[in-house]
Amino acid sequence: MARIIAVANQKGGVGKTTTAINLAASFAAANLNTLLVDCDPQSNSTSGLGLAKDAERNSTYKVLIGECDAISALQPTALDHLFILPAHKNLIGVNFELVDAENREFRLRNALAPLRERFNFIVIDCPPALDLLTLNSLVGADAVLIPMQAEYFALEGISELLDTIERIRTALNPPLEIEGVVLTMFDERTNLAQQVTAELKRFFGEKVFATTIPRNVRLAEAPSHGKPVILYDDRSRGAESYVNLAKEIIAKHMPGFNAFAEPVQTSAQLAEGEEKQVVNAPRWRRWRDRNKLITMDLKG
Repeated sequence: MARIIAVANQKGGVGKTTTAINLAASFAAANLNTLLVDCDPQSNSTSGLGLAKDAERNSTYKVLIGECDAISALQPTALDHLFILPAHKNLIGVNFELVDAENREFRLRNALAPLRERFNFIVIDCPPALDLLTLNSLVGADAVLIPMQAEYFALEGISELLDTIERIRTALNPPLEIEGVVLTMFDERTNLAQQVTAELKRFFGEKVFATTIPRNVRLAEAPSHGKPVILYDDRSRGAESYVNLAKEIIAKHMPGFNAFAEPVQTSAQLAEGEEKQVVNAPRWRRWRDRNKLITMDLKG
């Protein structure tokens, strides 16, 4: 049975979608069947995995309003073990269209129930708001993963999320757990980052992941190429950090499973015999490649 993890934080700009995409991709790279569910009307998880906008395609919007089932909405990705249930901007209408609907909080849980036996992990990307979409995500999840920055305002905002989680436990989803807190855009050199980390560990204890996600240019560049960072640059600090985060979660729920026993092979995504190109190569290297023929003529 899949473990369903909702990546949630009502504060925007904390790396929530980045975490959802790259954690799901890291699970898949470990040969675990993984589904990423995009519940954000901004559809950034969808575009971040290379899917173009398509209003006619089955999506989480159509699933939640009952026009299709989740199985028919699944889309493959560049990773063999990773599928996505894409979103569309129409998803914002769910907050109004389902306001009087019966069992509106359980729409996503019921939709995902037939998929639990097909996947090892299901990761839900929630919108940065405590609305009906986030409520559906938390009711349908087994646990909540909270990404947050090591900043003072982040500490203030997390109390609201914890209050919401407790209310959902009481009324709608008693088994809901906190998967953990992961620090994103982390700069260990600053005193503030160290102070916030210490405060979180005092409050959450072992729920704070040992892995932190640093600020990393490759993480920022990867979505523009429609790829998770593990396919864009698997040797970057961002890719290594999300692999380590996936290892922590896998070790907790699948003891004995040897995740990433072999180095992650991204070359399998390339056509046979095709040379892997360096993305954003240094300027001198791009100049060298562009003038290769001239150089060969001079040597001749």
